Amino acid sequence: MQKYSVNQQLIQTLLSWVESGEIAIPEIQRPFVWDSSKVRDLMDSLYQGFPIGYVIAWQNPDIRLKDGSLSKGKKILIDGQQRVTALTAALLGKYVIDKTYDRIKIKISFNPITEKFEVQNPAILKDKTWLPDISDAVNGTQSILKLVRHYLELNPDVDEDQVEKSFTILTDIPKKQIGIIELASELDIETVTEIFIRINSKGVVLSQADFAMSKIASNTLYDGNLLRKAIDYFCHLAISPEFHKHIEDHDKEFVNTEFFNKISWLKKEVDDLYDPEYTDLIKVAFTSQFNRGKLSDLVSLLSGRNFETRTYEEHIAEESYTKLKTGVLNFVNETNFKRFLMIIKSSGFISNKLVRSQNALNFAYIVYLKLKELGVSDVKIGSYVPRWFVFSILTGRYSSSPESAFDFDIKQIANKDFGQILSEYEEAELSDAFWNFSLPQSLDTSVASSPYFNVYLAAQVKANDKGFLSKDVLVSNLIELRGDIHHLFPKDYLKKNGLERGMYNQIANYVYMQSEINIKVGNKPPEEYFSKILDEMENQSNTLSGISNMVDLENNLAVNCIPKEIISMKIDNYENFLTSRRRMMAYKMREYYFSL
Repeated sequence: MQKYSVNQQLIQTLLSWVESGEIAIPEIQRPFVWDSSKVRDLMDSLYQGFPIGYVIAWQNPDIRLKDGSLSKGKKILIDGQQRVTALTAALLGKYVIDKTYDRIKIKISFNPITEKFEVQNPAILKDKTWLPDISDAVNGTQSILKLVRHYLELNPDVDEDQVEKSFTILTDIPKKQIGIIELASELDIETVTEIFIRINSKGVVLSQADFAMSKIASNTLYDGNLLRKAIDYFCHLAISPEFHKHIEDHDKEFVNTEFFNKISWLKKEVDDLYDPEYTDLIKVAFTSQFNRGKLSDLVSLLSGRNFETRTYEEHIAEESYTKLKTGVLNFVNETNFKRFLMIIKSSGFISNKLVRSQNALNFAYIVYLKLKELGVSDVKIGSYVPRWFVFSILTGRYSSSPESAFDFDIKQIANKDFGQILSEYEEAELSDAFWNFSLPQSLDTSVASSPYFNVYLAAQVKANDKGFLSKDVLVSNLIELRGDIHHLFPKDYLKKNGLERGMYNQIANYVYMQSEINIKVGNKPPEEYFSKILDEMENQSNTLSGISNMVDLENNLAVNCIPKEIISMKIDNYENFLTSRRRMMAYKMREYYFSL
């Protein structure tokens, strides 16, 4: 089967398709990221007769309407949006949405004597040898004769033939050709993705979330365009709450929708534990509402696909947009979002530094939303959600093939008691062998961002553990205040004794410690700095640490999973120390997990 057709079309034909809606360029499918100089260069290339590449469009399938008739599907632009947007801005004088979501015009000026293009600026506006805005010349509002006559009135000494020649080439730009690769409507999204990767010279990979978002944004019948805005705006507001004022000032249409009211609470939100991108939001909304995990299914459902008959039906598209809207509103709901974050934080994950798996966090939110929908009690949700979150981190459940894992897990949750599911998974994957052997081995790493180390730190936070050698300062304080991770066996000491980076930077050698205490410890081996600590405790001077007695010291070592033998350790004991501490850390993580 021919998977696509390749045609040359006049630029004016392409732009007419855009204006009529036959080819869909969602308003904020992507903010326009080209700077104005790239638009200028594109115009120059067209003027010079240089090729400007291909755009790729995917034909939507024809959809069966309620009255039995067929509606011709639109084309969705999946590659080349920046070029096409640049053409509509420069040639038609249309507004574009820039990187900061401002609605702007990009005006390109042209000098017919030098045949140069420039971005319009105050100096050009004062110089009569420049045509200030080429859209005035190429949009068909005035003839070439009037254009030349008016220019010569302003510049009587210039070469008339040169001006006429230059303006003729300029006004013929819309008649230049552009290549259009049109992908067949019968293709599934995996094939479309593969074709896109093979055709696109830059090798840019579009995710299935990108296709889904393009699909959503191109729909106006069921307010997909507004739904897409809600998704984009929520994600932007989560990072920049001040953007709320910008929406109020520049997007009155959206302000009058229910979506704006539902996301406005973010204007006062500063928490950054969970700042979702649009891919995260759509995954959660889709999976929680459709009980499916593969976004290719979403694209098909929004097209109205009947998986049994393999036809496309309007009522399926309508139902799918309704369900997706419900999923998005559930996600952005202030109560849901804040309650979910409270649950995650109460389990010890108080900082985004401790969350390295966005997919684990996404699915934890899916679990929260699904259990709430199923009527599970708040008490059980408060236990199940963090436990599943930590379980998925410890087992790396969503680190590879996350869509398949999402799909499998949501189908289980939708059809089976969640407590039973969790128990079965724990029995299969969190056996004694995992806690006693596999987890300690996983802690044998030098990567400070290790998910296992983050779970260990969350366990310390939940237990209100104090930092190493600290009398009052908690590990949670050190994490929240951007405290530093230090070495129990000082790094310089280990380096001087010939250890390589992979050995002295072991996470079993890491500990949260106040910087001032770390400075006093210096590069001394444990037996030396502990000897000083013990002397100070005996003399009640306490200049190195705030701990004043042996009971408190042993307790501080215990909560930080440090074998008490460290007091007399030196270089020869380092490897045994690492082994012992890994076991202690794993035991603490086990106790923590089953306390959730």
